[in-house]
Amino acid sequence: MYTIHNARTQMMATAVNNLGVGAILAGIVSPTVNGMVGNGSQIVLWCLLGADLIALAQLILERLRP
Repeated sequence: MYTIHNARTQMMATAVNNLGVGAILAGIVSPTVNGMVGNGSQIVLWCLLGADLIALAQLILERLRP
């Protein structure tokens, strides 16, 4: 009955989750490529942003209807 709603909710959660994974990768890869590996606070902030986005994706999935 709620097939379209559930599909849209899953797609939104997937998009937010992908942004979270991208933020974590950007936080790790970008300083490594730029040679600024010693700047740990920037890496931690990007990883925290990614973790927050992944947690938000989990909260979005709670809106699924049976």
